[in-house]
This record gives sequence, structure tokens and C-alpha cells, in this order.
Amino acid sequence: MNTYLSEQQKLSHPYYRIMELKGDELHSQLNSWSRSELIDWLCWNDRNGVYTDEDSLREFGNILSKDRAIDIITEMINEP
Repeated sequence: MNTYLSEQQKLSHPYYRIMELKGDELHSQLNSWSRSELIDWLCWNDRNGVYTDEDSLREFGNILSKDRAIDIITEMINEP
């Protein structure tokens, strides 16, 4: 079974498509997402991260805010 996505499939998937954006366009798109959508993306992109409310409460004693989620995603996408 082929689990790899073609370039065309990647470009049509919002999780991949967001990774092509930069600057204001990225920030605007991320702001349009709900906190839940941002956390879903973070969990998809970094399976070992601590992003869900349950994990965050257990690990840090608080939950990830929407603003912080946007900051983390922006940092991940802008990494060299």
C-alpha cells in the first residue's frame, strides 16, 4: 500500500498547504483556524509534542492557548 502523497495531493491538503505560506499570509491563515484545528495540526506535525489539553495539563499544569499555538506553528514552518 502506498502511504506517500503525491505533490498534487500535498498541495490540496490544508496541513501541507499551510507549510507553503509565509509572513502575513501564514499569520492570517492561522488566525482563521480554531484553537482545536491548530492543536490538530501540531499533533499531526509533531507526534511527540505535548499539545492536547490532557497532555498539557498533565505535563505543564495549563493548556495551550491559541496565540501560543500560532507562535509554535509559525516557528516550525519558518525553521530552516
